[in-house]
Amino acid sequence: MDAKTEIEKLSEELKRHGKAYYDLDAPTISDFEYDALMRRLIELEEQNPELKTTDSPTQHIGGKALTQFSPVLHAVALESLNDVFSFEELDSFVLRSSEAVGGTPEYVTEPKIDGLSVAVEYIDGKLFRGATRGDGITGEDVTENLKTVRSLPKEIKNAPPRLIVRGEVYMSRDTFSELNAEREISGEKLFANPRNTAAGSLRQLDSKITASRRLDIIVFNVQLAEGRDFTTHIETLDALSEMGFPVVPYKLCKSAEDCRAHVEWLGENRESLPYDIDGAVIKINRLSERVLLGSTAKAPRWAAAYKYPPEKKETQVSDITVQVGRTGVLTPKAVVAPVRLAGTTVTNATLHNQDNIDRLDIRIGDYVIIQKAGEIIPEILEVLHDKRPVGTVPYKIPDSCPECGSQVVRDEDAAAFRCTNLECPAQLLRNIAHFASRGAMDIEGLGISVTEALIKEKLIASPAELYYLEAQSVAAIDRMGKKSAENLLAAIEKSKSNGMARLLCAFGIRQVGQKAAKVLAMHFKNLDELCAASVEELTNIPDIGPITAAYLTEWLNDPHSKHQIELLRNAGVSFDSRETLLDNRFAGKTFVLTGTLKSFTRDEAESIIENYGGKTSGSVSKKTSFVLAGEEAGSKLTKAQSLNISILTEDEFIKLIEK
Repeated sequence: MDAKTEIEKLSEELKRHGKAYYDLDAPTISDFEYDALMRRLIELEEQNPELKTTDSPTQHIGGKALTQFSPVLHAVALESLNDVFSFEELDSFVLRSSEAVGGTPEYVTEPKIDGLSVAVEYIDGKLFRGATRGDGITGEDVTENLKTVRSLPKEIKNAPPRLIVRGEVYMSRDTFSELNAEREISGEKLFANPRNTAAGSLRQLDSKITASRRLDIIVFNVQLAEGRDFTTHIETLDALSEMGFPVVPYKLCKSAEDCRAHVEWLGENRESLPYDIDGAVIKINRLSERVLLGSTAKAPRWAAAYKYPPEKKETQVSDITVQVGRTGVLTPKAVVAPVRLAGTTVTNATLHNQDNIDRLDIRIGDYVIIQKAGEIIPEILEVLHDKRPVGTVPYKIPDSCPECGSQVVRDEDAAAFRCTNLECPAQLLRNIAHFASRGAMDIEGLGISVTEALIKEKLIASPAELYYLEAQSVAAIDRMGKKSAENLLAAIEKSKSNGMARLLCAFGIRQVGQKAAKVLAMHFKNLDELCAASVEELTNIPDIGPITAAYLTEWLNDPHSKHQIELLRNAGVSFDSRETLLDNRFAGKTFVLTGTLKSFTRDEAESIIENYGGKTSGSVSKKTSFVLAGEEAGSKLTKAQSLNISILTEDEFIKLIEK
């Protein structure tokens, strides 16, 4: 491949990956792979300067400002960093710096935190504005979201009239694990990694969502400080610390050997830090020497980022175990001979699913190469087939659940294998949490902590057993008390009359959510009629396809499910439908709701539409019949107008349902 073709190919590939990383917070390759591509492009452009273009990825910083936030022109550019990937390259950086300043500069070495870079401005000591890095020149105004970052001071003492600091917004490993545990229990899609989660959280249009993600920040630079003179970088960090900012930990280094030693130390101890790092930053300490060195179009010459390569090691698979998650999915995991990776001793590696096992042909006894590149649990990259012991056999996920022995089925639309038992101990917490959730039986006061306590005390072993709880036993739970127990039992008693649609949704049957449950409740008088229906009868119902019908009949006919239904019946839980098809005036019509309605809640409006034969959707398309627009309607209204879709005000909607 000639240089011109390779440069064009690399440029397009880097632009695509850069957009995914910086703008969408959904990287498609690892940082190390991205950096390797960028280095190759830099190398080619240096060899062929006539082929370098102004829109080359080597000439720009980061991403671009997204349109949903107001643009902010940075008072001081938020530059990127030049990367080094070996100690030889680090030594070269130190040597060049020494030659340029005509002496032996001091350096400051810091961990490179893996998060989202921001600039935060203070006027007279009060937080005025915060913005993302964007392309380094223009960022996004995320002030309201930054105000929710718990470790960012909102007001500082002894501050200059105008202060701009640069920091990294991140999500701690502990917070990331807690959030994913909560999402797993509620059946939501898990976050990929702390960096992407932090970046996506800071870009939420609703600051309440950002606040719920419990983000943190570490400040690592003074961009501007009116009326304050600093001599060194360390002076600025110490001043920021005195003002109350969480400041990046640093080490003063006087030589290349000192820098190298601390970079190694950070790499070996990275797992002890509360946040992920993807490298170490080496900066010249004296600010006057930084001015002398200056910057390129993209990065300062007075700093470099040492990037840790993904560490790979050989080990042997001693066993393959299967864990059952709270959603019933069986996840295989390799037990490996202990090996040191990225500062920790690794004894397990994720295998993801059966498809991945088959693709790599992983067997118990195999010698494998594992890698840990920021993930908490390493993964197997390849099998060393030439070292395979005699007598190994292909591995298959078991047909029965290792927790309860029930049948395991494979999802038709995914690679996951799933336990079918509603009463499986591994799924208990998630099932009960879903059963009691707002969209299901809506049992107020039955949160995760209370549910965990009930299970721990062996007071419940299935959702149906909630209706057999006794006040005295519940009150005896730690931090519960008599009044709280009475309130909880009253909420459970109240839920008995919720009706068939909510109960169906609460069962957690695959593909039977709130909407499908309402459709079914409109066609059957009670749960018993539904249990007696055949697959053919179900598929004749609009919006109930053959896959949903199969999942539904399989669940209803399972012995564990029948046991739950009988417990609910004996407890007096209503099986009757509360859904009524008043008439078909909205038959064949799809509504999209946007904005705030004054006369109805969103759920009430959707129920009304469904009771008149219509459907609701969360997004506007050419198939949308009406958009019901309340106050402060947003982008859905704009899109509907561009597609010439009928817009209904709330008053017009009321007139339609009063006819």
